[in-house]
Amino acid sequence: MIDRAGLADFLRRRRELLRPADVGLPDGVRRRTPGLRREEVAALAGLSTDYYSRLEQSRGSHPSEPVVAALARALRCDLDERDHLFHLTGLIPPPRRAGRHVPPGLMNLLDHLTDVPARVCTDLYDVLWQNPLADAAFGPVNTEPGRPGRDVRDWFTGSGWRDRAPEEDWPHLSAGHVRDLRATYARRAGETDVTSLVHDLLEQSAEFRTLWERHEVAPRRHDRKRMHHPEVGLLHLTCEVLLTREADLALIAYFPTAGTDARDKLDLLAVIGAHQFR
Repeated sequence: MIDRAGLADFLRRRRELLRPADVGLPDGVRRRTPGLRREEVAALAGLSTDYYSRLEQSRGSHPSEPVVAALARALRCDLDERDHLFHLTGLIPPPRRAGRHVPPGLMNLLDHLTDVPARVCTDLYDVLWQNPLADAAFGPVNTEPGRPGRDVRDWFTGSGWRDRAPEEDWPHLSAGHVRDLRATYARRAGETDVTSLVHDLLEQSAEFRTLWERHEVAPRRHDRKRMHHPEVGLLHLTCEVLLTREADLALIAYFPTAGTDARDKLDLLAVIGAHQFR
């Protein structure tokens, strides 16, 4: 149900906080009241001034989803404010998607994680950002454009990480990829990037088809991995996956597995640096 009074108050207060320069408008003549004028917000949202004015006056028809989205853009709402605007109109907010944008806060956090490799990945496990120790452990991030799910595609259709993981670990890692992808596929049903990845793998990999037909689902939150590193040998790592609120970005930290020599090897890699990675 629409909260007309709350909607009117929120629209007015957001409008009063904005300056013309914030939305690409000239300052013009001196304004008697702070913020944008109603007609300016209406024009930015593609609405009539009369319709927008009635919303600020707690009257008028119920705004549709496109209208609410246009108002959120016109008023420069962040995701929390956009969702609040949808709730005030009695509508369900659109699903949150971070896309391939890494928030500065996540990058700052990775920069402070100096003693463990850490990276930010999409929910299809494309690496977007990683700290220097991850560069040294895994190699630099591949920034070349490519189809979503590059690492998963390579695992099932090329060499990829298989060359660096002990062969006896392959069944466990393959099953983990598919279980996690099943969860993403269901959560983001019908979205092009995830459906195209699944369809491509079903066509190209018999191993993937077999695992997919089991319909096992388990989002990865914790795992243990082993990988051969050209400088320090076999690394035993314990992975912790922390999802963002939008659930399409994950911060993955790789801790040394207890009872192994991984801590000493990570310390050595921190000294060697990424420039020694081959």
